[in-house]
Amino acid sequence: MDTVLNMPRFLLDDARAMRDPYPVYRRLRAYGPVCRGGPGQWVFPRHEEVSALLRDPRLGREFPEEYQAVSVGEGPANDYLRRIVVDRDPPGHTRLRRLLVKSLSPAMVRALREPVARLVDGLLDRFADERRLDLVADLAVPVPMTVMSELLDIPRPDRADIARLSHSLAQAFAVFIPPEKQREAHGAVVELRDYIAQLVRERRRRPGEDLLSRMLAAARDGEEPLTDEEIIDNALFVYYAGFETTTNAIATGGDLFVRQPHTQRQLRADPGLAGSVLEEFMRYDAPIHATTRMALEPIEIAGLTIRKGRVVVLLLASANHDERVFDEPDRADPARSPNPHLSFGGGVHHCLGAALARLEGAVVFERLVARFADIEAAGEGVWEPSAGGFRFPYWAHRSIPVAVRPA
Repeated sequence: MDTVLNMPRFLLDDARAMRDPYPVYRRLRAYGPVCRGGPGQWVFPRHEEVSALLRDPRLGREFPEEYQAVSVGEGPANDYLRRIVVDRDPPGHTRLRRLLVKSLSPAMVRALREPVARLVDGLLDRFADERRLDLVADLAVPVPMTVMSELLDIPRPDRADIARLSHSLAQAFAVFIPPEKQREAHGAVVELRDYIAQLVRERRRRPGEDLLSRMLAAARDGEEPLTDEEIIDNALFVYYAGFETTTNAIATGGDLFVRQPHTQRQLRADPGLAGSVLEEFMRYDAPIHATTRMALEPIEIAGLTIRKGRVVVLLLASANHDERVFDEPDRADPARSPNPHLSFGGGVHHCLGAALARLEGAVVFERLVARFADIEAAGEGVWEPSAGGFRFPYWAHRSIPVAVRPA
């Protein structure tokens, strides 16, 4: 008992750690493989344990209804969270993931490279003369938003509103949400579900080659039928996850591009490092710093017994800086190899859109250095924490102004 009481404590709503949590992570890793969290929580900061627990089938994502009600409150957002693939356990998770994997095939993702490159070049064309741009507003937001909108064939006049509502929906994934943000999240779910339901009806009448049509075809041809609610909610999740998380990945990478300019120089010298650069940016500052699981049965790990029903907090961003795995973890190394970062999770819940996020991010940074000889800070960026959770949800960078010189 004394050992447990002497453990350091890490809380997901610790405002002091939110802006720069890495010194806190370092202290937690130095103490040991596990520390205390909030009531009924264990927190794991090291790579070995986080990697193992991500893949452990004795941990689940289906939290009791009252657990989610505490964070997002009763209402449509709570119902939505219980139906999407990321918050389901097998066999329900397996059924939904099979549909989404079939719809978002590797071949489809590979075919997007040239269209994404044209999109990025088109966005950058506007700044050849102005020589100033905002890496968030001018790249990190429009690239993923446009890609996901094109994949789902969302009409152009609707895209800005759908993106705005998606950002409001993101708050449903926060750990602690103020009442006014809860209402905003619930309202966004209602509007977005109604909109996607309308698209589903249209695709059933006139199917196309878009992702939603693929999902409907896969659901129709699958061995296990999906309800309309499951199709609508998971189509919405695919859009949201493909937009919000990739936005934050590009923004955090862009911030690092400016703060550690050697990353630019290395990529200019060797454009073939674009994929490696993206992986290192994902490691250095993960788009999602933590993920949670619930013990479905007792688990022995790191000298601790996690009792059934206890919540496990896995600090992905801390694991990505574990000195036992990564040399000089606080320095960005574009050529780092191997790079076993955990930013895309692991196990059955490994990120469905990892290949797409990798492609978009690599193309963005590849085209940036091809088009501009220098990319430097041009004023203070704007960063703000999420509505009510520890780097939960995403998109903490609001503005990263830079000055550029055409190559």
